[in-house]
Formats: sequence, C-alpha cells, structure tokens
Amino acid sequence: MKKFKFKVSYIVGIVVAVMLIIVAVNSVKIIPTGYTGVRTTFGQISSNVVQSGLNFKIPFIQSINLVNNKQQDVTFDGTISSETSERNEVFFSGITVTYQINAEKSSWIYANVSNYKNNLVSESLVASALKTSSKTLTPTDVTSRNILEPLVKENIQNSLNEKYGSEVVKINKVVINNATFDEEYNDKIAQKQQAQMAYETQQIENKTAVEKAEADATVKLTQAKAEADAKLISANAEAEANRLVEESLTDNILKDKTIEKWNGELPNVTGENGMMLDVTEIMSENTDNNVE
Repeated sequence: MKKFKFKVSYIVGIVVAVMLIIVAVNSVKIIPTGYTGVRTTFGQISSNVVQSGLNFKIPFIQSINLVNNKQQDVTFDGTISSETSERNEVFFSGITVTYQINAEKSSWIYANVSNYKNNLVSESLVASALKTSSKTLTPTDVTSRNILEPLVKENIQNSLNEKYGSEVVKINKVVINNATFDEEYNDKIAQKQQAQMAYETQQIENKTAVEKAEADATVKLTQAKAEADAKLISANAEAEANRLVEESLTDNILKDKTIEKWNGELPNVTGENGMMLDVTEIMSENTDNNVE
C-alpha cells in the first residue's frame, strides 16, 4: 500500500512539474531584433507595441504575435501592360518592391490589414502606380530605369499613404528589370535610331568639310596677307631708298653729273617764256645761206 501511494505521489509530482514547465514556457515570449510584438488578450488586440527582447504574458490568456519590421521584398512574376504619354503600349516585368513596416504601427496593421503579410503591398496597387507613372513618360523615358523607378516608387508611396495613412509603410526601393514594346514599335525605334545615326554621321562629315574649308581659307588669307606685307615692306624700302638718294643729290652734284654725261653738243631745242625754238632748223637755214 505504501509502495502504491509512493508511485501515485511520484506520478503526480511529474505531472505538476510538467505543468509548471508548460506554464513557464507560455509565460514568456522572446522577440528578436528587427521585430515587434502585438499582444492579444482573449483575442483583443492591444494598441501598445511589444518591443524586442524577453517579454512576459499571462499563459493561455494572452499571446504575442511577431510583426517583421525589417526591409522586405515582394516580387511580382507576371507582366503588367501600360501605355506611354504617346499611347505606345509597353510591357513591364521583373518587378520587385522593397518596403518596411513602421514598428510603431505594427499593432494597427495587425488589427486592420487582413493577411497583411501578403496583401500589404498588393500587385493591384503596384500595377496601378506603374500605369499612372508610365502614362506621363515618353517612350524614351519609360525605358530609362533612372527616370521610371523613382517615379513608380513615389506613386506607390502615395497610394499606400492614401490607403493606410502616412508613416505606416515605407517604400525603400523599386526595381523594374524589363520594359519592352511590341515588335512593330521596336522596328520603328530601330529605324529611327538608324536614321538618327545616319544624320549624326552626315553632320560630322559636314562639320569636317566646313572646318577644312575654313582652314584652307585661313591658310590662303594668311599667305595673301604675307605676300601683301612683303610687297608693302619692299615698296616702303624702295621709297625710303629713293628718298635718301633724292636728299643726297645737291645742285652741284647734279651739275657735275650733267657735265660728265654732256657730249659737247648743244641742245636742239631751246626756249624762254613758254616759247620753244627748233635750233636745228635755224642752223640748217644758216648753212644753206652761206653756201649760196
């Protein structure tokens, strides 16, 4: 009998110990870094957010659910079609949105957003923001990620603020890997690019020809100016020489040079006060008279 009572007491002790362990385990909740907790009591959600670390709760009455406040990626595998500002159809794919839940709003999201882990940043919301963005861009800009992605990010953020309120969800980044047009438009783009390249090549050739013509004209102008300058210098030098010679010729020198070159014959023509006489005729007449 004593042995039986000992066994019962032993079993009861084990059961009580197990129950105490279970109660102890259910009395604490460890919340890791990057997460917050939402406390519920009989299903009633508390508005106070439970911070990371070791937290206590009433076992079997309260529970603490984790909310991820780290950066999270949501990827959309499908294709979203839209239009550009010029009504060209464009297709987007490989879209990834990186978002983050504000830790102070964890309880509000848990209480108000159904299946928030999958529906917080929905595909329909992203598609709407993407279509709104692309319709304001030209075909050239809509394929530029530096232009498209920041604009889509801004529009997604505005949509989330309208839906949930400001500072509830933050959009950190939007990645759009592909933006393509239909084949017909791609052919038009290719033709346009070829025409543009041909035009640019022609412009370069024209510019080169103009620059060469200008260079040739400059060379000719320089040569002509050099020749003109040389002639001017030569003329100036000759004039200066003549001037010096003229200044050096005095009356006596001129008389001496005239005497040196005189052959002893009198001039055939002489005159005074504007009258000119042919001396040869007079001398001829005198000779004839003497002969007679």
